[in-house]
Amino acid sequence: MFRPLLIATMLALPAVAVAQSAPVADAAESGSPPQRVRAVTLNAGEKCPQSTGNEIVVCSTLEQPYRIPKQFRDSGPIPAKNQAWGNRAATMDQVGRVAGGLPDTCSPVGSGGQSGCALATNRAWAAERRAQQDANASVP
Repeated sequence: MFRPLLIATMLALPAVAVAQSAPVADAAESGSPPQRVRAVTLNAGEKCPQSTGNEIVVCSTLEQPYRIPKQFRDSGPIPAKNQAWGNRAATMDQVGRVAGGLPDTCSPVGSGGQSGCALATNRAWAAERRAQQDANASVP
């Protein structure tokens, strides 16, 4: 039962070996790493220069200087399950402070909760202003 499969495998092995020994780039054949990695920032209308020999050329444009595509950047707040435990612990600590009405929390419960209302208002105003500046900066 396995004999025909074994024979077919033995006949296919030389074809696979020939396909793997197809010619590749000079650096890959020598097995040596590239000697130089060059990062180039392009202006509008320029094209990326070709790499030569043992050189790698990485191109970026002024509009998108990052390698991560824009649709994958700044996707909003990170879900709690994907955050580090330190961030989760800090969030739980802050929630507990607000629930307990501790000072600087702007909570209606507790003796010192009212002292943080001005601080919370200022932080909200600053965040709103930063968001407006970012929106104005992204509009051409």
